[in-house]
Amino acid sequence: MIAASRLTRSIQNDLIDKRSIQKEDRTPVTVADYGSQVVICKILNDAFPDDPIVAEEDSKELSKPEHGEILAQVTNYVNASSPRVSSGEVCQRIDLGSGSVSHRYWALDPIDGTKGFLRGDQYAIALALIENGTVRVGALICPNIILNTHGGGKSRGGLFVAARGQGAVELDITGDSCRKIHVSNVNSPPQALFTESVESAHSDHRLHLELAKKLGISRPPLMMDSQAKYAILARGEASIYMRIPSPQTPDYREKIWDHAAGSILVEEAGGKVTDALDRALDFTCGKRFENNYGIIATNGWLHRTVVNALGPLLP
Repeated sequence: MIAASRLTRSIQNDLIDKRSIQKEDRTPVTVADYGSQVVICKILNDAFPDDPIVAEEDSKELSKPEHGEILAQVTNYVNASSPRVSSGEVCQRIDLGSGSVSHRYWALDPIDGTKGFLRGDQYAIALALIENGTVRVGALICPNIILNTHGGGKSRGGLFVAARGQGAVELDITGDSCRKIHVSNVNSPPQALFTESVESAHSDHRLHLELAKKLGISRPPLMMDSQAKYAILARGEASIYMRIPSPQTPDYREKIWDHAAGSILVEEAGGKVTDALDRALDFTCGKRFENNYGIIATNGWLHRTVVNALGPLLP
């Protein structure tokens, strides 16, 4: 993942990421999405050849003749950070992520928060190991998040790792300076800070605001792209994160790779993550949470209060 973060930072710095193509669902996908997936899928497949990888991207659009220039860009960036591969091999490695959910699999989002990446804001690379429906290990790299170093200074880029039953830690972007992290101990709703997505396509910001008012929370929400929201919740900077489907997309169901790594990070930091109806997230039914509705993540202290207050507001 550190190798993938170097690749994505290089692309973002070069501003070549501004060129994107449209997948069938019309969400932008960049050179960095593909390149990150190439790097991580190859490493995972070498280490765990029998484990399926369920990742966000595939090479269907990239391999079309009209996207040859973008494929060449992906290939060039991958070759700059690893032994040379052909464009055909790049597509093959992307498609290592086309596995199916099973009793043991990896969930990968090579760039979570693509629109944030395109703006030069927050994004994350997210990877999780799921066994028998339970997330066992999760890792997030947030290349643009600000870390407080032990010397009191600030550095950019963080790696967040959690393992079931072993807690959660934060490291710098190179994997050094490890420190344990914990959620906030805020137990009074008016003292809490919400965090929510910048983009509102699949999330009901109006309902989030209504709930905040109901709970007496007057501070404006911290708007942030990607699973970086889970990271700041896990280290105690925010206390509540929600994603309730918007009225325009009432049947929308969250994707597993958008929450697997972040959910274990918050849980191992002492918090709680469920759906909007206080049900455990079901990682066994495919690429989407077909048996869940929305997401609520809190520091644990506030979870029951949030669920109870939200119930009457749900459609």
